[in-house]
Amino acid sequence: MKNPNIADNKPLMFETEAGKSYAWCSCGLSKKEGGAFCDGSHIGTDFTPHIFVAEKTGKVAICMCKHTGNKPLCDGTHAKL
Repeated sequence: MKNPNIADNKPLMFETEAGKSYAWCSCGLSKKEGGAFCDGSHIGTDFTPHIFVAEKTGKVAICMCKHTGNKPLCDGTHAKL
């Protein structure tokens, strides 16, 4: 698998908690939170989860197309796919 699976063609609005770590799914195969967060489905692929720590508590747009240039946040790339 060379390219990630597109989990959705729009971002997921997600409430983060400041200082908490999250493992964003980069392969697009996960079923956790609709494919937003790692559930281990990447095992056997060239993908690994992207670990990030929320800077603040609040809603963020999590990339679901898995092609963002600003992992794990949506940068609008889904509109070009």
